[in-house]
Amino acid sequence: MAAKAMIYAVVFMFGIVICSAQGDRPMLKSYKDIKTGAQQLDEYLPLLKGKKVGIVAHKASMVNGSHLVDTLLSQGVHIIRIFSPEHGFRGQAEAGEKVSTIIDNKTLIPLVSLYGNKRKPGKQDMAGIDVMVFDLQDVGVRFYTYISTLTYVMEACAAFDIPLIVLDRPNPNAFYVDGPVLDTAYRSFVGMHPVPIVYGMTIGEYAQMVNGEKWMKDSTACELQIIPMSDYKHKYIVKLPTDPSPNLPSWRSVYLYPSLCLFEGTIMSVGRGTDHPFEVYGHPHFYLGSYIFTPRSIPGKSAKPKFLGQNCYGQNLKDYASNYKYNYQSLNIGWLAESHKFMSQDHEFFNAYFDKLAGTDKLRKQIIRQVSPENIKYSWRRELSEFMKIREKYLLYD
Repeated sequence: MAAKAMIYAVVFMFGIVICSAQGDRPMLKSYKDIKTGAQQLDEYLPLLKGKKVGIVAHKASMVNGSHLVDTLLSQGVHIIRIFSPEHGFRGQAEAGEKVSTIIDNKTLIPLVSLYGNKRKPGKQDMAGIDVMVFDLQDVGVRFYTYISTLTYVMEACAAFDIPLIVLDRPNPNAFYVDGPVLDTAYRSFVGMHPVPIVYGMTIGEYAQMVNGEKWMKDSTACELQIIPMSDYKHKYIVKLPTDPSPNLPSWRSVYLYPSLCLFEGTIMSVGRGTDHPFEVYGHPHFYLGSYIFTPRSIPGKSAKPKFLGQNCYGQNLKDYASNYKYNYQSLNIGWLAESHKFMSQDHEFFNAYFDKLAGTDKLRKQIIRQVSPENIKYSWRRELSEFMKIREKYLLYD
C-alpha cells in the first residue's frame, strides 16, 4: 500500500506543477478596479422610475458597500417583490437546501424563493411587475445554478411580457473555455443548455446567448437589456468582495471550483465542513499527499458534510491556485482520473450525480476506461469549436 501511494503521490505532485505558456495569461484583479453594471446607476435608474419593480438578487448583489435593494429603495425605486436563488437572498442557505418564500425582515418586501419547490416565477409571482431586474454574481460554471435561475426568469418575463434588465458582473472564470458540451439528454437544473462546463462569458453575455439562440422553452425570447461593466476583460480573475455562495469563500475556491466540483459526483470530499472548501480534496482511505483535513459541522455552510469527524487524506491545492499564471487554462481532469485509479480498486467511485454535473455519461466512461486526460480533452475539441462560434456572437468585452 505504501509503495502504491508513493507512485500516485509523484503523479499528483507532477500534475500540480505543470505550466502553460498558452495565450494571454490571466490576471488577478481587485473588484474595486471594475465598475459593475449595478454601479452604472445613471444607465438604468431612468428605466425604473415610476415602475413597479421585481428584483432577483442575493447576498453578493452589492453596490459600493450597500445592497442593491437598499440602494434602489434609497433612490425612490418601488420594489414590490424580491426573488432569491439557491442559498437565499441573504446567502444563509447551504447548497441544495430548500429556501422558503418569506418576507425580507429588513425591507418587509415579499420574498419569493426560486430554489426548492419552485424554480420559475409563476403568474401570481409576476403579477403587478412592470420591469424585472436581475443581479446575481455568477462564477462562470455550467453547474452553478444561477444561470439556470436566469433562464427561468427570462422564460417568465417572456411569458408575461415583462422587460428584463440584467446588471452585469465579472465572471472570475471567463479566461478560458473547456469541458464537455452538455448533452441535452442530461439536462437538469445543474445544466440546462448545450454549453461546456466552463463557458467563458459574463452572466450578461450568457443571457444574450440564451435569448439569441432561442434556448428557452418553446423557443421564446424576452425583452432584454444588459447594463454592461466598464474596465473589465475576460482574462481577469476577479477577487470577489462577497462570497457568491457559502462554500466559495475565496478567489482560490472559485478558481478551483470548475475542476473540483466534479468530485461532488464521487465518493471524494472537496473540503465541505472545513475552512477551505473547494481548495482541497480527499477521502479517509485516500493515502496520497501530505494534507489531512477533518470535516466538521458548520451551520449555514455545511451542517452535515461528507465524512463528518473523519480524517481525510489528500491534496491541498492552495499553491496550485496561487500558480494561476502558469497553470494550463483548462479543467484539471488529472485529479479526477488519478483519484479514480487509486480508489476504484476498493470502492464504488462514482455516484448518480456525476453524469448530471458532467452533462454527459462519456466522461465517466472515459475515466473508467482509463483514457488519458489529454485524450479526454481532445475528444471535446469539435463541440468546443462549434460552441466558440456561438459564443463569439454575444461577447461584450475584450
